[in-house]
Amino acid sequence: MAVKKFVVGCFEEEDVLFNAVKNVRKAGYKLHDVYTPMPIHGLDTAMGLRDTSLHTAGFVYGITGTTIALSSISWIFVRDWPINIGGKPHLALPAWIPITFEFTVLCAAVGMVLTFCYLCQLAPFVKKHHFHLRATDDKFVMVIECTDKTNDAEASTFLSGLGATEVNVQHAETGWWLGRYDKESKLYADKTETVTA
Repeated sequence: MAVKKFVVGCFEEEDVLFNAVKNVRKAGYKLHDVYTPMPIHGLDTAMGLRDTSLHTAGFVYGITGTTIALSSISWIFVRDWPINIGGKPHLALPAWIPITFEFTVLCAAVGMVLTFCYLCQLAPFVKKHHFHLRATDDKFVMVIECTDKTNDAEASTFLSGLGATEVNVQHAETGWWLGRYDKESKLYADKTETVTA
């Protein structure tokens, strides 16, 4: 995985961060991500993120569950092991509704959770780079990805002007990898440059 350069700005207030996100996008910087300790209404729109397709995946998983349930029950009770239960016909669709519904919900729920974990790269055995240790505690952290056209000194000054209380330049991998958090990676030990606001 390639190591990229990022300019990381730390903000104290939600309103300051919200305005900073808008100004960073207007200035043409590539916004990597914003980390907040709580959900901020409208931040996804300000960042230019599109709506999630997770609900579409949930619908596909649900239809798959319905198909599997109806196909399995039909084959078991009509073809493989037909049993006369209280004089009911072998193809008793109304009696199959509860189990079909429950299996549909099970497939949709489990499928959406696994898809969400995959898309967000969440798992107990993977490691991701943390841009700031207090990003999910009480700080609002904005990360700008440096491209060929980005001057990290100018970006740092720009973030400081927008109200960032702490700005630094970091080198990190954007993906996830197998590892442990109790052992510091030597790759990034000497690659953080701090710029005081």
